[in-house]
Amino acid sequence: GSPIPVGIDVQVESIDSISEVDMDFTMTLYLRHYWKDERLSFRSNKNKSMTFDGRLIKKIWVPDVFFVHSKRSFIHDTTVENIMLRVFPDGNVLFSLRITVSAMCFMDFSRFPLDTQNCSLELESYAYNEDDLMLYWKHGNKSLSTDEHISLSQFFIEEFSASSGLAFYSSTGWYNRLFINFALRRHIFFFVLQSYFPAMLMVMLSWVSFWIDRRAVPARVSLGITTVLTMSTIMTGVSASMPQVSYIKAVDVYLWISFLFVFLSVIEYAAVNYLTTIEERKQLKKRGKASGMYSIDAVQAMAFDGCFHDTDVDMELPAFSDPCEENDTRTSESNISSVDTTRLKRKRSLKGNVGRIILQNNHVIDTYSRIIFPSAYIVFNFFYWGLYI
Repeated sequence: GSPIPVGIDVQVESIDSISEVDMDFTMTLYLRHYWKDERLSFRSNKNKSMTFDGRLIKKIWVPDVFFVHSKRSFIHDTTVENIMLRVFPDGNVLFSLRITVSAMCFMDFSRFPLDTQNCSLELESYAYNEDDLMLYWKHGNKSLSTDEHISLSQFFIEEFSASSGLAFYSSTGWYNRLFINFALRRHIFFFVLQSYFPAMLMVMLSWVSFWIDRRAVPARVSLGITTVLTMSTIMTGVSASMPQVSYIKAVDVYLWISFLFVFLSVIEYAAVNYLTTIEERKQLKKRGKASGMYSIDAVQAMAFDGCFHDTDVDMELPAFSDPCEENDTRTSESNISSVDTTRLKRKRSLKGNVGRIILQNNHVIDTYSRIIFPSAYIVFNFFYWGLYI
């Protein structure tokens, strides 16, 4: 005869979890089937229905609906199996189940974490094609209802909708298929606190080296290496909680560009230090106050203790309280008393010349970097958030 119409009604109790790594979701729902079997009709003076538990299911015909793309599913059995069968006098049957199902969700992470994921749970008869069984939503779009208190930690549920279609299998034919569609929009505030904001701070921290004396090699190198390692840790933490996809995500773009800014700040100081060394050598040769032997000793000393030793600067500029000058002071204490007198005069004039010394010790690259790096990072943030939001 004609195919048996089976109406479906679904009430979603909860969405238990969304897994980006496994690309699946877990949902608990009430699945209700409606059909008519005249063989189950009975006489009733008061027109009341009869309700049974799961023990009768094995003795009568029921639709063989299954979840397409499901990974795991089970019927709750505490304290007994959550199955209900209700038969009406005219043969209409209501078959209800409480099920938890984990199904695949084909996610696209190209805009992660500014993404919106569209997932669906698909229902279909396993054995009966459209010539034997016709699945349909019992009450149209109103056949799908949700609990008002459904909430997720990382997602905002934008909408639930019901739809239907057909599925074709080459060996068995066409089957009716029902879809439970829902859209999930990710909350971005968590990722702002855990990824974006720390990355911004690390980039800004790397700019501090532009205001540090160019001859303070340990300070500037340590700051650069620390920010680079911190950015690497942030990037590793984000990647560990994500599937290993072969395309670039939005968060990868931001973190890699931020890492590039931090890395360039280290390269910037390498260029400043190299040009400073060349400049000081030329000045010493031009003034004729340094022999070739002295130049070799100065370069070797800088390689060992990380400080540039310039006798001309030491004689003309006030002394800094850094490790390099402390070593020079210990060495000078064993020399003639005229050197001690000169150092005493330089210390007395320190307060009045600090500003002039700082300006003189800044390289032109540092001066331009103070403007170029922040401006470029602001422009990048403007285009990034404008593109993805």
